Amino acid sequence: MGYARKNLVSLQDTPYYHCIARCVRRAWLWGVDEYAGKDYSHRKQWVTERLAQLANIFSIEICAYAVMSNHYHVLLYVNRQRARTWSQQTVIERWEQLFRLPLVVARWQSGSASQTEAELAERIIEGWRARLLDISWFMRCLNEHLARRANAEDECTGRFWEGRFRSQALLDEAGLLTAMAYVDLNPIRAGIATTPEAAEFTSIYDRIRTLRPANRSGDESTSLPHIPLRAFKTAGECAGLSIPFSLEDYLELVDCTGRAVRTDKRGAISSSLPSILHRLAIDAEAWQRAMQPNGNVFGRALGRLDTLRLHAATLGQQWIRGLREAERLFVK
Repeated sequence: MGYARKNLVSLQDTPYYHCIARCVRRAWLWGVDEYAGKDYSHRKQWVTERLAQLANIFSIEICAYAVMSNHYHVLLYVNRQRARTWSQQTVIERWEQLFRLPLVVARWQSGSASQTEAELAERIIEGWRARLLDISWFMRCLNEHLARRANAEDECTGRFWEGRFRSQALLDEAGLLTAMAYVDLNPIRAGIATTPEAAEFTSIYDRIRTLRPANRSGDESTSLPHIPLRAFKTAGECAGLSIPFSLEDYLELVDCTGRAVRTDKRGAISSSLPSILHRLAIDAEAWQRAMQPNGNVFGRALGRLDTLRLHAATLGQQWIRGLREAERLFVK
């Protein structure tokens, strides 16, 4: 059963959302399609280039992403406060990078609009402001662009995506941490990469790249686009300004988890599992199960049991998928 996007996104509950889009019939339209005998790997960079562009236009920040061979993940933060500070001219300049301006707005800019035209133009501009912090518009601008570019290259028409994108609300710090690690570990779980620093087209690869010495000779990563990622928390920083845990803790967590989810160590728990799990009261064994392939059994939202129930109540629902797993994973 499908749900209207307005019933899946509630900014009152959380500004963090995990979005997933898959190619039609899950075809390998981003990687090497052995059946068709074609290599589409170059298209992965199309995704990162478009993400970089949209992150600089929308008031939506990227926390994590992973581009796979037949789908991609992107974890978004909706920054409503920043959008409120934009002047109307700033909104126009951002919107114009994606769409043509209507004549009435052009007349308003030039100062030649009548009072009625000016009122109409200002209503349009405020509508654009709302769209520039709307996840559905962000994903539309991403997926339509990619589909048209791929279809043009293949000299074909028709659907490129299997359907609308899926979204998952991340209701608290524990849910955010789980989703970010799940996304960043996608290439390792799929056998595409063996370490986070070798997992290209992921956010953790980008974050590690920024920690390395700049412009090293022979470093192919310098050719990849720079995607502005939401920062991690630093000492003394106010809540809400960044991802609510440190980059050092996160890198250690992903590295340990990546080792533990290898095929020859399925279900094993590293003795050096970082303290962030204990600080967020996350059960270590349940955490490892959640990081396995198909381990994300949560549905439209991810978080602790109490926040899942509150989110369901906000949406007018008595039940939401993932309650039992939340009780196991996020201990009190």
